[in-house]
Amino acid sequence: MAAPPAEPAPVFAFAPAKASDLAWLTELRLAVMAESFNRIGRFNPGRARAWFAETYRPETTRLIQVGDETAGCVAFHEVEPGVLKLEHFYLDPRWQGRGLGTAVLDGLLAEADAAGARVILTVLRQSDAQRLYERRGFQVTGRDDLDVYMARPAGG
Repeated sequence: MAAPPAEPAPVFAFAPAKASDLAWLTELRLAVMAESFNRIGRFNPGRARAWFAETYRPETTRLIQVGDETAGCVAFHEVEPGVLKLEHFYLDPRWQGRGLGTAVLDGLLAEADAAGARVILTVLRQSDAQRLYERRGFQVTGRDDLDVYMARPAGG
């Protein structure tokens, strides 16, 4: 018996983030990342909150909207000519596993391809997200005790 057809990914739009989004985006990050941090024995909510407060830049962050609901966020910005950085990509657990993350990533990669830019990112060691990035052409460029560094060449 054939499996039922997969549901299409939810339709999304980007909205600009604001400085006032910091508090709830911090809590979203904690909710999304707790399992991965616990997996490597490094979950420290206080340190995670402080790190996000130091690295959050509303001017490079986009909210991911599905209808009237904010499903997550992603930051995507140029770090040097021809190189875009993907970071702070968090989806509310209620929206995970529905194709939304892949659709968002594909949209961002299309932007990078149109600009002829390479994309770099950092993913937590043992994170399930690493497989998504690998399926989209990212390759490991380095590792440390906490993170895996990845890059995707211009044009995929």
